[in-house]
Amino acid sequence: MLAEWGAECGADDPVLVVPWTAEAGMGEFVDLRENPYDLDHIPEAEQHPALMQALRALNAARSPVFTAKCDAWAMDAEELAGLRVELDLTEVEAPAGFASYIDLVWRERGVFVSAAQQEQRMVRLARLADGLDQRYAALECVLRPALVDLSGPQEGFAVSLYLKAVGTDAPHAYENWGTALEAVVGLLRGREFAGG
Repeated sequence: MLAEWGAECGADDPVLVVPWTAEAGMGEFVDLRENPYDLDHIPEAEQHPALMQALRALNAARSPVFTAKCDAWAMDAEELAGLRVELDLTEVEAPAGFASYIDLVWRERGVFVSAAQQEQRMVRLARLADGLDQRYAALECVLRPALVDLSGPQEGFAVSLYLKAVGTDAPHAYENWGTALEAVVGLLRGREFAGG
């Protein structure tokens, strides 16, 4: 798997705010830690079983993170062309692609408020993901500022986890995406990631 990380923490970059409500009633934050059965309030999870499983695992009691937002989509031609270049694939090898993102917030306050600690975790995750046998998938982690007000306001950082995969057709790309997402979630929940 191609894996990399970066930071978008400039004055003009977006800030993740939790809880959030979308304009025109197009969704709202669902606290899956407190209400794990509220997955049915997240349309993307109902439409994509691999995403549902990922959200369930990432919000479980022993997970080091919880999720704030997510989305999944079929990649457009421009996004697909860029990913093919990164993965060194031809259009014949990879004419279709599927992608998702999940915003992650660290549960441990000391990690949540520390950009340096989160950068260390992203470096570790990228290193572990790079070793996965997922030639048709790419992971990108982006550190960004976050304001979380679930039991009092806290300023810190969150990570947007972008996962993209390609395939010989749309079903194959979707399958590669689901397999890669499961593998990355396994890394986040695994002992090697937690142990450093």
